[in-house]
Amino acid sequence: MTRARLSHVVLLVMPVLHASAAEEATLRIVLARAGTYVTEYRQQMSSIVAEERYIQEARYQGRPVPPDLQPEHRELRSDLLLVRPAGARDWLQLRDVFEVDGHPVRDRSERLTKLLNEASRFADAQIASIVNESARYNIGSIQRTVNVPLLPLMFLEPRNQDRFKFKLAVDRRPAMTREEPAPPGAFRVSTEVWVLEYRETEPGTFIRTPGRKDLPSHGRFWIEPTTGRVLMSELVNDDRAVHATIDVSYQSEPLVGFLVPIEMRERYEGRRDGVRIEGTATYGRFRQLQPRVGDQFDRK
Repeated sequence: MTRARLSHVVLLVMPVLHASAAEEATLRIVLARAGTYVTEYRQQMSSIVAEERYIQEARYQGRPVPPDLQPEHRELRSDLLLVRPAGARDWLQLRDVFEVDGHPVRDRSERLTKLLNEASRFADAQIASIVNESARYNIGSIQRTVNVPLLPLMFLEPRNQDRFKFKLAVDRRPAMTREEPAPPGAFRVSTEVWVLEYRETEPGTFIRTPGRKDLPSHGRFWIEPTTGRVLMSELVNDDRAVHATIDVSYQSEPLVGFLVPIEMRERYEGRRDGVRIEGTATYGRFRQLQPRVGDQFDRK
């Protein structure tokens, strides 16, 4: 199982929905449908590249930002793709940054070639390279590699569901949109959905602290009970050092014919240094993956 690293980082997802359950649907059936959907979804997304526009802000509660942690504001443009390193069971999302604060990334071509070619012989090294590359331009004192939109979906894969406890959620409101309204189109769904709460209960958690300690995940999924489609996700992790949240909204994309992430919202709060990091990513220009990448990764 691929582990995400959380260096004082947490994911939380907050969508806006009013869920109503179909009478004959049961939790077990809905989870089975969601498992089938996610399995097929990862195969579909593995052939798609999306352009990501990602804005991050860091604040340090009434004190100047330490010189080694500047800047406080960052804008990234990247290609986001889903890959599976040779010999690995799990998929990873690679953030291939091509522009930072309006300036092109000069070493992008050589860096990606090396990542996709040389590291492909060693799954562990390649996984570490992909994870670290995707976090290369994060700002703030909280190190994080979990800020990618598809990560929570692996919890719904059939082989992983037994690691979690699921139940119908009492609170159906996304946490982040309680404080401020969601933009038009994002984190709003007109169809009937079930809101399922989950909590990771097994040791060897998907997300770990920098010291490799378990950091159990919890949160919610907004799911169509009849199809298993995931319309929004919420992932939360916290410990004594940090509390973080990531929200992801999925909507239909006619050019590819299925749901895709359209927006990700995140917030990280450091409990020791008072840092508050917020980010918003939007996705567009969905297109087919080029053979260059497909040749280097196992996508069976």
